Amino acid sequence: MQAKVAANQKTGKSIDNAFASHFAKSMFLAACGLVTLSFFGTRMFTHVDLNLYGYMVGTIIFIGGFFYRFIAWGERPPTKIFIKKGIKLLFRKSTPKTSVEHLATYNFIWNRGIYRWTQHILIGWGCILSCFVTFPLVFGWMYFTMDDNGYYNIIAMGIRVITVPANGIIANLSYNALNITAVMVIAGVCMALYRRLKNMQARAEQKFMYDFLPLYMLLLVSVTGLSLTFMNIFLHGAGQPAMSLIHQWSVIITLIYLPFGKLAHIPFRPMSVCARNYREHYAEQSMKGCKVCGDEFVSTEQSKDVVEVLGVNDIEFQTKEGYHLAEMCLPCRRKYRIAQFSGFPIHELKVKEANQNAKG
Repeated sequence: MQAKVAANQKTGKSIDNAFASHFAKSMFLAACGLVTLSFFGTRMFTHVDLNLYGYMVGTIIFIGGFFYRFIAWGERPPTKIFIKKGIKLLFRKSTPKTSVEHLATYNFIWNRGIYRWTQHILIGWGCILSCFVTFPLVFGWMYFTMDDNGYYNIIAMGIRVITVPANGIIANLSYNALNITAVMVIAGVCMALYRRLKNMQARAEQKFMYDFLPLYMLLLVSVTGLSLTFMNIFLHGAGQPAMSLIHQWSVIITLIYLPFGKLAHIPFRPMSVCARNYREHYAEQSMKGCKVCGDEFVSTEQSKDVVEVLGVNDIEFQTKEGYHLAEMCLPCRRKYRIAQFSGFPIHELKVKEANQNAKG
């Protein structure tokens, strides 16, 4: 038995040693997976659209950037803890509900106002649906054929999924799927830009490269995509070749930029389910009371993990009273910082902040 375990460990190490890093291994496996799916989806590469070659290159670079960013983020001590423990809790009964609230309905944004919720729904689902349409087309996992009898075939992974009339509702939705998502993104981006320009608090916190540039890039992709449809229908194709190149380059640049800017939270968003499961599960076990006011503010496990992670990074927040700063609730922590400047132990006063229990 021990010999078998040793052999398995040796095999695992030999596989890891075949690559220079976790990034190299992830990219190799991802590329192999894409090629395999494309092989079967295009029926041994017999249905490859070379007009989409640029998008394919941009997507592969995006995947490389995503792996690089995710691995760098995942190697951080606090991230390791919540990912490791969160994955173990994926089969909680509340996981489906949490997934819907965080990844579909965005309930966590509802408390910030219906305006911000609407803009996030439009941008988020506009981008997600665009990816669901674009990536299968780019890699040949899905394509369309037209029969002589006026019927339209939708082929997925080499299998004819559905046959519909070419002028029917389903066919028209298929033709205009990207136009619909482009309108959603444009509406959401315009709402976001309006808020960033008119809301004084938002204006004070915004930076052009981090907050505005991603929105302008999404706007450029969506507007140029809609322009292609406009030129095809109303201008009989005039100017379409040049606009097609502009649109393609805007998509490629956006894909390359995506893992390294603010838009990276879109592919990272599923990790919020692990974080929510982590908080909820250990909160059900036992809660940590604040060392100053006694209010329960976080799970005992999370408080212990925070102290442990800070210790790994040689960061100590030990107070002269003998407890760790992470063992204090947020209001008392703020008061403690004020006390360090004023010299008066304000954090020991049993007076709550006016908005201490505010939500949203």
